[in-house]
Amino acid sequence: MLRLDVLFVYDHMCTKALIWAKPPPNYKVHNERVVGGNNAAPNTWKWQVSLQIDSYGDGYYYHICGGSIIDGSHIMTAAHCILSVYRVVAGEYNLDEYEGSEQLIDVERITVHPDWTGDLGNGNDIAILKLAQYVYDNGYVAIANLPAPEQMLPDGFSCYITGWGYMDCEKRLMHIQKALIPVVEHSICSQPEWWGEIALKSMVCAGGDGVVSGCQGDSGGPLNCFTDGDWRVHGVVSYGPSGFCNQWRKPTVFTRVSYFLDWIYSVSFLLPI
Repeated sequence: MLRLDVLFVYDHMCTKALIWAKPPPNYKVHNERVVGGNNAAPNTWKWQVSLQIDSYGDGYYYHICGGSIIDGSHIMTAAHCILSVYRVVAGEYNLDEYEGSEQLIDVERITVHPDWTGDLGNGNDIAILKLAQYVYDNGYVAIANLPAPEQMLPDGFSCYITGWGYMDCEKRLMHIQKALIPVVEHSICSQPEWWGEIALKSMVCAGGDGVVSGCQGDSGGPLNCFTDGDWRVHGVVSYGPSGFCNQWRKPTVFTRVSYFLDWIYSVSFLLPI
């Protein structure tokens, strides 16, 4: 677990999901979990993936972070999630069971934003993973829609955070969780009694009501918001408070995707729509 003053990185000793259309020979996964949320319906947030590592070389994979499919061979996640060699699990729902919808794919290349320093308060907490093979459309995966360049959401705009992060400091669930979470605009989130100067304009804050938040295991996952007629990934889970995740006036902080679109396009060769 990394610390930055009163911040902790949402992830690092946590657990997540799987991939492929036939049972893999080593479908082994250990797991850990959105605070204030509940089970998402199966086959809904289909761009969400689990990043997993075999930390101990024992054939058991551990979920550490979330991510979003941004095209058939690229995953968007948080830079602070980059620890080692990964496998990506798309089409996952229950981390504890093989359900036939999963695709397990190795990572071929990792590109971290060039201005990421390892300091969460400096921002640029974003990375793109190039997959060793394409995610294929088996009915359980989808490519995420991205927001318009520089788009910023108004205060109180309702979005959903999804992931397999902790429900609280100890409780863990295996099913992907969802929770409705309101955006906190930058002019509020950057006030001293909120996150102060470490809440940058390149970030999105959401939550802070003391009830709903991201938590360990959610890092890198999406902030899903319905804008311009479709669900779009507006944020990448970055950081939150140390101790209890759901603290008053300490909302979950996301990397703002609309701020980084040019870089995302340059790395993944996506063509903006």
